[in-house]
Amino acid sequence: MKFLFSLLFLIPFCFIYNFWLMTNMFFILSFLFLLNFSFDYLYLNISYMLGMDLLGYVLILLSFWVCALMLLASEKIYKMNNYYYLFNLMVLLLLMSLILVFCSMNLFIFYLFFEISLIPTLILIMGWGYQPERIEAGMYLLFYTLLVSLPMMISIFYYYNFNHTMMLMFMNKQMNLLMYFCMNLVFFVKMPMFFVHLWLPKAHVEAPVSGSMILAGIMLKLGGYGLIRLMSLFLIVGLKINYIFIMFSLIGGFIVSLICIRQSDMKSLIAYSSVAHMGMVLAGIMTLNIWGFWGSLVMMLAHGLCSSGLFCLANITYERLHSRSLYLNKGLLNIMPNLSFWWFMLCSSNMAAPPSLNLLGEIILINSLISFSSLSMIFLSLLSFFSAVYSLFLFSYSQHGSFYSGSFSVYQGMLREYMLLFLHWFPLNVLILKGELWILWL
Repeated sequence: MKFLFSLLFLIPFCFIYNFWLMTNMFFILSFLFLLNFSFDYLYLNISYMLGMDLLGYVLILLSFWVCALMLLASEKIYKMNNYYYLFNLMVLLLLMSLILVFCSMNLFIFYLFFEISLIPTLILIMGWGYQPERIEAGMYLLFYTLLVSLPMMISIFYYYNFNHTMMLMFMNKQMNLLMYFCMNLVFFVKMPMFFVHLWLPKAHVEAPVSGSMILAGIMLKLGGYGLIRLMSLFLIVGLKINYIFIMFSLIGGFIVSLICIRQSDMKSLIAYSSVAHMGMVLAGIMTLNIWGFWGSLVMMLAHGLCSSGLFCLANITYERLHSRSLYLNKGLLNIMPNLSFWWFMLCSSNMAAPPSLNLLGEIILINSLISFSSLSMIFLSLLSFFSAVYSLFLFSYSQHGSFYSGSFSVYQGMLREYMLLFLHWFPLNVLILKGELWILWL
């Protein structure tokens, strides 16, 4: 609760025209939040209907970090004075709604802020996006989520009518198949599961860098978080039909990996790779075993940092060459050699090379899925192989080859950009040293 109040006190700072002041405020808050570290599976800091266990804590910390990095990445909005005050306010409101989602112990409050967090994201995409298609992308995002969230609201009220409680720790009555679909469909769309993922590439491609970062970093994690929290209500149904969703996720992840290799737009490629990674997280949660839950948390944290960093890199080259096409962004090793190092580091993390958290997450999820069914080995091996293929494709295609003759005059990276990339990569590769922390929460 105290962090929500500290964010409310930040609102006047939104209207001070100083880029570094606001960014540093967010970073200071992130480090203050680190002091609250929950080393436990129990709920800590309980106040009103809010409280955190390790799962909620990690995702709130990720929200703080990604929002601070969003401001750091968006200096262009500040330089051009493109409604900079409003942008700050949107990021702040988004952060507040995400904190309330992840530390809510009441299902209705969770649902309410789950939906509210959609609005600042939509404004970010439609307000600061690049092409006119951003309107269509925003509508896709809105209507995919709204269409499936109404059944969830009705099923929450239905559950309350019979059990007279909405506190997550008291909810244990098993539900039927209809309730399973009504409750979980909204999380499948948010993840996004293959078949309901079409809003994601559109939204990512049209969003500004900050919109892409928050979408990849946090918004996709809302689906995973909701599923982990509510799966205890569907154990009986889940044991019967979860294998269907595991099948969708693994086969869909493989198909999406093939789609990645056909992309010519850098942002589109990174967006599709998100679908493949989150498919693996969804499959892990659906196995209903403890390894799957551990692995999905690690993978969500790793994907949030890695994908966000790759979007930053794509944006850095977009700001210089004014194109996201891989046919124009070639031979960057000749033009921006110092950025190639970061391309390499983040692409290698994306393909789960050691010592990244992606590797730890993938190992735990592979354990979980193979213990569920040895047949899943086929698509898991294809998924792992193709994630390396498209990451290498992105790196080699953009860094090597003859460079586009129109890009003869390109300014090198700025200190702010190197700091931004370092702050994505450093936690992603250092947190693996304390990998046991992520398995304390069950």
